[in-house]
Amino acid sequence: MNDHSRTLSDEDIIRRILDGDVNAFEYLLKGYQGHVLGILKRHIPFVHVEETAQEVFIRAYRALPTLKHRDRFKQWLSSIAVRTCQDFWRKQYRSKEKTISDLTDRQQDWLKQVLDEQSEHSFNESWKQKEAREVLDWALYQLSPNDRMILELVYLEDHSVKEAAELMGISIANLKVRSFRSRKKLNKLLSSHSTEHGRVS
Repeated sequence: MNDHSRTLSDEDIIRRILDGDVNAFEYLLKGYQGHVLGILKRHIPFVHVEETAQEVFIRAYRALPTLKHRDRFKQWLSSIAVRTCQDFWRKQYRSKEKTISDLTDRQQDWLKQVLDEQSEHSFNESWKQKEAREVLDWALYQLSPNDRMILELVYLEDHSVKEAAELMGISIANLKVRSFRSRKKLNKLLSSHSTEHGRVS
């Protein structure tokens, strides 16, 4: 590793790796480690971030020959990170369950507001409130990894539909349909649990 690596583009580095210079991959790892960690910290528990980051780079290295647009390595790596998070939740997300009774009064008040206000604007705004994260963690544990990721990308991180679709490797039309259905599933889930445990007021 030397100063010359700073002048190399991603395309140059990828070309060297594919030509047999395995050690050149370290340039990409060091250059994008922070970016990958940032994505993972937003989607999985912190204790699993480092291990999952290693998995992301292993996947990227193995799939590098399939990368068609070498000038878009960062976007490609981001999509691998997002999909690795989905795989993480496929294994982990049902291991912990919470009931509505575990929520604080303020969290339950927030939940009632989400259920009572169904407009797109109020839904988007309610996700940003202080009490939202723990309630959402509870609810997201009950959803599929795909539904979870869509809701996080579109509503928690404010990605555009186009950006979220690219990260998940699906079409924009597909993302729109899934986003609508995921939001409906979430509201149905929250409504049913509120009914079971006593609707808050």
